[in-house]
Amino acid sequence: MTMDSAVAERRGRETVRLLLRAEGAVALLLSLAAYNALGYSWWLFALTLLAPDLAMLGYLRDPATGALVYNLAHTYLAPFTLVLIGYLGGFPVLLALAAVWAAHIGLDRLLAYGLKYPAAFKDTHLSRE
Repeated sequence: MTMDSAVAERRGRETVRLLLRAEGAVALLLSLAAYNALGYSWWLFALTLLAPDLAMLGYLRDPATGALVYNLAHTYLAPFTLVLIGYLGGFPVLLALAAVWAAHIGLDRLLAYGLKYPAAFKDTHLSRE
């Protein structure tokens, strides 16, 4: 790899990281707006914001299980599923919890906490070890 291509690759990775962090900021802001529109208590928001991080308990078994459980709790598929259940079932509190969950994921991305690879906890799609 030449010096120019190495610099271009590094800049490309930095651009991707910046875009993913900006995307996280947008998700966080949209989630906050949705939560606010639902009119639920901000105490509920504060009490549940870090709940998705309980998925780190999967690491007590082994890194591969930990990464899988953590990633399942830190993709937008999970809160989206909760929105569907809440909306179709008529449970608006689930919509609020989904907004909190999405806000958590957005905040994680903004702070460069990415999805985990099974090799190590700090080896993520936003920062490779």
